[in-house]
Amino acid sequence: MAYMQTVTRSDPISVAPRSAVDSAAGGRSLRPLTGATLSPLDSGAASGGPLPVWDLSDLYRSPEDPALGADLDRAEAEAKAFSDQHAGRLAGLSGDALAEAITAYERIEERLGRAMSYGQLVFSGDAQDPANGRFYQTLQERVTAISSHLLFFTLELNRLEEAQLEEKFAASQALQRWRPWLRDLRVFRPHQLSDELEKLLHEKEVTGRSAWNRLFDETIAGMTVPVAGEELTVSAALNKLSDRDRKVREAAAKGISEAFGSRIRLFSLITNVLAKDKEIIDTWRRYPRPTSARNRANMVEDDVVDALVKAVVESYPRLSHRYYLMKAKWLGLEKLQHWDRNAPLPDEDDKPIPWPEAVDRVLQSYGAFSHEMAEIGRRFFDRPWIDAALRPGKASGAFAHPTVPSVHPYLLLNYHGKSRDVMTLAHELGHGVHQVLAGKQGYLLSGTPLTLAETASVFGEMLTFRALLDAEADPKRRRAMLAGKVEDMLNTVVRQIAFYRFETLLHDERRKGELSHERIAELWMQVQTESLGPAFEFTPDYGVYWSYIPHFIHTPFYVYAYAFGDCLVNALYGVYRDGTVPDFQRKYLDMLRAGGTLRHKELLAPFGLDASDPNFWKKGLDVIAGFIDEIEATGV
Repeated sequence: MAYMQTVTRSDPISVAPRSAVDSAAGGRSLRPLTGATLSPLDSGAASGGPLPVWDLSDLYRSPEDPALGADLDRAEAEAKAFSDQHAGRLAGLSGDALAEAITAYERIEERLGRAMSYGQLVFSGDAQDPANGRFYQTLQERVTAISSHLLFFTLELNRLEEAQLEEKFAASQALQRWRPWLRDLRVFRPHQLSDELEKLLHEKEVTGRSAWNRLFDETIAGMTVPVAGEELTVSAALNKLSDRDRKVREAAAKGISEAFGSRIRLFSLITNVLAKDKEIIDTWRRYPRPTSARNRANMVEDDVVDALVKAVVESYPRLSHRYYLMKAKWLGLEKLQHWDRNAPLPDEDDKPIPWPEAVDRVLQSYGAFSHEMAEIGRRFFDRPWIDAALRPGKASGAFAHPTVPSVHPYLLLNYHGKSRDVMTLAHELGHGVHQVLAGKQGYLLSGTPLTLAETASVFGEMLTFRALLDAEADPKRRRAMLAGKVEDMLNTVVRQIAFYRFETLLHDERRKGELSHERIAELWMQVQTESLGPAFEFTPDYGVYWSYIPHFIHTPFYVYAYAFGDCLVNALYGVYRDGTVPDFQRKYLDMLRAGGTLRHKELLAPFGLDASDPNFWKKGLDVIAGFIDEIEATGV
């Protein structure tokens, strides 16, 4: 199924100010939500009043809505008719007839996508409710069965020879519209299996990977974490890791270790099974290494990703190692513990920021760059498209879900009233604006590869940060703001590449046999020590912290897309600040409107940038180093 991407965060605490794209090409993320009423936790004590809760009725009124059943019945009838009409006949179609067939396929896929978007949002809104789990699973099974009738289409398209396809393009202007979609589809041509095997894998997904994903989600949603005599949700406990009181941070850290440590055999089993499952499929599909499938889905070359990872790893000493040594001195500590990594800085203003003020800050920053961007962004606040309230069972972190172009995106975040939450809002709204603009391309052409999906979100976050920084005259507050931004960037670039390194080591070693949870902990501690540097003294209980990161389960090797997006935006924003590209705002919005029709080289060309240039990544990392230089120059 050609589902669009959802944007979520892989490590809510380490990358608090964002969410990213949580889905693979050709598959939809399982990380969205709902909630129609306010719970006692929604009072907004730290946020200046009640927080918004979204209304999903633009999709369907309820899981029992007759319109949902009618859509599924219609999609099933159309899918069967589509198969009867086209299966085994694509080679003989004219270019115009093939274009009509793709249009019909898109229409059916969008109908299924609408239903699945609703199911995902409902489940994410309260994964503790067994009814939501049953609804989501039943919906997945129904949609999988319906889409089995469509599976032949992409497989048969990929069996067409290049010469055949080019003949059809030459004879049909209508088919030209679908060239980008066919281009991306055919990236997977060398890895395609027989129709029978593809159908088997497709239908078994609901009892395979998807079932393990559900087990992970429901386990996390149902957990409580003991912190200083309280039982907190995982999200609330992770939030305590950025508390100003070090004793509170330590208590939260130990509570998280205890909660996940007591379930570590389950999380290890899930991880081992999914890693083995991936190895089996990768072997059948002839992918050369575990990360290759993700790179193909991201429409990025292996050597471009390798260059990014190499550049970041080589920059550990001048970035994270240097910064955290400064932070230890700043906090008056000889060594940092893992619960100190996100500690507030001494000069940081931790006064709660009311929700209305956060909204104003973000929209003003967007408006200063582009009136159109601010106008689109305002729709999310004028209409019930955002769920920011805090409640049990709700997905942690934050995300943007595009649903389908005929409706609109939804945003989820957990707003605690901190400055980082404002940056999260700026980030998620960037995704939402991007999804609205790209939606005009239609269902099949609007989704972007994960590596580009972070562009608008990180750029929106940078706009907000720069506006706030430029308006601040007090040197201490400026230093605190710069330090906060550096931490966010380290979480987005250094930490995500460390996560990628962890996954690489784990999947490589899993090919030799099942890993014990002790061995997984060793790999985790290895990459944490490498990436965070000599300022830290890690306690053994930190060895279980890999187990709460959903991207390892839902979208293996996704995490490097954060670093890709952050470094890309650093370079892009530098061009904007330099004023070297005329009509930058129009070109930037055109880039977002392009959706998935263009690849990274084509999208960046108008700005004089090229991600395949080895120096490209250095430019992005130099921005972080420059911020650290500026902090260092002020004295610690």
